[in-house]
Amino acid sequence: MTVPNPPHGGVLMERLVSPVDAGVWRKEKKFKGLWPLTLRQLCDLELIMNGGFSPLTGFMTRVDYDGVVSRMRMQDGTLWPIPITLDVADEFADKIAVGDAIGLTDAEGALLAALEIEALWQPDLHQEAVNVYQTQDVAHSGVARLLSRNHKNYVGGRIYGLEMPQHFDFPHLRHTPRQLREVMAQLGWSRVVAFQTRNPMHRAHVELTRRAAVAVDAKVLLHPVVGETQADDIDHYTRMRCYEHVQRRHTGAAMLLSMLPLAMRMAGPREALLHAIIRKNYGCTHLIVGRDHAAPKGDFYSPYAAQESVAQHEDELGIKMVPFQELLYVKELDRFLAQDELAPEQTALSASGSELRRRLKDQLPIPSWLAYPEVIDELRRAHPSREKRGVTIFFTGFSGAGKSTIAKALLARLMASGGRSVTLLDGDIVRQHLSSELGFSRAHRDLNILRIGFVASEITKHGGIAICAPIAPYAATRRKVREIVEQQGTFIEVYVSTSLEVCEARDRKGLYAKARAGVIKEFTGINDPYEIPQNPELKIDTATCTPLEAADSILHALQQRNCIGLDKSMSATQIVQSSATTPIPFKNPLQD
Repeated sequence: MTVPNPPHGGVLMERLVSPVDAGVWRKEKKFKGLWPLTLRQLCDLELIMNGGFSPLTGFMTRVDYDGVVSRMRMQDGTLWPIPITLDVADEFADKIAVGDAIGLTDAEGALLAALEIEALWQPDLHQEAVNVYQTQDVAHSGVARLLSRNHKNYVGGRIYGLEMPQHFDFPHLRHTPRQLREVMAQLGWSRVVAFQTRNPMHRAHVELTRRAAVAVDAKVLLHPVVGETQADDIDHYTRMRCYEHVQRRHTGAAMLLSMLPLAMRMAGPREALLHAIIRKNYGCTHLIVGRDHAAPKGDFYSPYAAQESVAQHEDELGIKMVPFQELLYVKELDRFLAQDELAPEQTALSASGSELRRRLKDQLPIPSWLAYPEVIDELRRAHPSREKRGVTIFFTGFSGAGKSTIAKALLARLMASGGRSVTLLDGDIVRQHLSSELGFSRAHRDLNILRIGFVASEITKHGGIAICAPIAPYAATRRKVREIVEQQGTFIEVYVSTSLEVCEARDRKGLYAKARAGVIKEFTGINDPYEIPQNPELKIDTATCTPLEAADSILHALQQRNCIGLDKSMSATQIVQSSATTPIPFKNPLQD
């Protein structure tokens, strides 16, 4: 029987203990605390437990972390490019110490693993960003996630896996490294080229993988990422249905399809190395590496840096890099060719994924040469027109800026027009019904805003309109809400830029006066900061307009973006005035 490529470090390091030992941990071991894992941490834990991160035996200790960050080497000299760490909150870190054991749970509280603490420290996240991502610019999505974490403490130590995370979707396509190696061995596959993607595959990708397989005389593993990717990526349910269609269409080489529960960091050259290590652990001998492999939007890495990174280390890694070739569609031949294969008289068309996304977004026709008809059908179902997609309108600004008043005027206008369900999530109302136990510390404010974001994302997912009117003073938290919502639909940030002086002059309840007197602590604009939005979709100053005019401007913006369809014969001002006999004043809500 054929033996697949040996894992990184020589041994597949699986960390799932026996059922007997798992029972002992659950019944007899005492945990100093239980930590609910984030999605990224959950993905990391799964790959630690199933051997995908071999030779790691747990979350990195400080000595391994320092070596990986500074020189891509663990303490024993093993090549490893990305720190795999467990970050926890201050209040949790204060209760634990080296030598303790903690339990790691999923979001529902199911105990998945035990961690014996070998190291506990506060890292220099800015230095980590510089070394791993080569920048501290928060425009880099990976850096933004790293530096915006509320969890500033790292916990390192050996993992004892008690139970794998539960997945109920596509169970026949979820393989551990050992399972996939066994399948390859049974099929007699000794040379396997992996193709990683977080996007739907179009016809050029199919030709690309066929060419790669022929070039290196290998079979194909289509290994899409289904863990944490980018906020605007197409959901993995839709993508997996598309991949199954592609697998049935694939000709010229055998293809296996399997899901990878990886949390991407978008770290470019370093991440490409990590992907190569993971594929070696899954038994592959080759990896297709793109020109901008694992790079975020923006020019953060030089062209082909990821390919150069893997090529430089491929002898040590024991896995070969196959460069991604850009293929163009040639109308005269009805086939795909590389740039250097084109004749001067031939018409070449780009087959990029960005072009496919643009056509989906703008509801434009998608030619059959770009994607298979059945794939187009799946993507169309997942991408309804903007007019049918859900929308979140997220107000932010000082207390008394006029957010709630505009939101109510906008609600009335949208309800009067009909056709869509509309929900107002006002800061005061949310505080009363969803966050009554929270105070006004930064951590509690963040939690409150994230709760609003979660509810808004659910409304958006089901095609409704969510109007949110909190203060939302912190940029990082607003960015997280945007990421959550944009996975489901459209996000419109409205910065109500009314000055602090105007807001304070409107202070009928005396909140600003109490804050200046020290009676109210942590009051935004007085003794707590407000971080001004840098790129909101709309900016409104209520010192220069009425609530009805503000609502009108928002409705116009929604129409311009094809987010809603309204009866244009009646303005927002006319409809709201028809149901109000007196002008609606701007008022001062309580702080969120």
